Amino acid sequence: MASYNKVIMIGNLTRDPQLTYLPSNTPVVEFGLASNRRWSGTDGTQREETCFIDCRAYGRTAETISKYCKKGRPLMVEGRLDFDQWEAQDGSKRSKHRITVETFVFVDSRGSGENAASNGPAPAAQAGPGVGNDDIPF
Repeated sequence: MASYNKVIMIGNLTRDPQLTYLPSNTPVVEFGLASNRRWSGTDGTQREETCFIDCRAYGRTAETISKYCKKGRPLMVEGRLDFDQWEAQDGSKRSKHRITVETFVFVDSRGSGENAASNGPAPAAQAGPGVGNDDIPF
């Protein structure tokens, strides 16, 4: 049976990215994204819900996100969905889903100007295959 694990999410950072390093000196950044969904209920009232998800990136992608992103900034991430399980200090079992970021795109124009090299297809090229601007049909 074939399987495929790909997630694309656009949202705003819920907190400043936290950069740490593995014992192998590989950079790791963790941050949260929030994405809103709005719709009209059956009674015509406007409804809204927010989806919060934690994200993790490695290597140069982690360094770039840490350097240029802050709480509130919109970001598009692409990666795979992982399921983490652990036992808390009180003995209870805990779990959560997390996006392991493979590529990302800055959604707003805050990275333009002197940092233009980091705002565009460069992060996707560093992190692996992705959709470039030439691949978009419009």
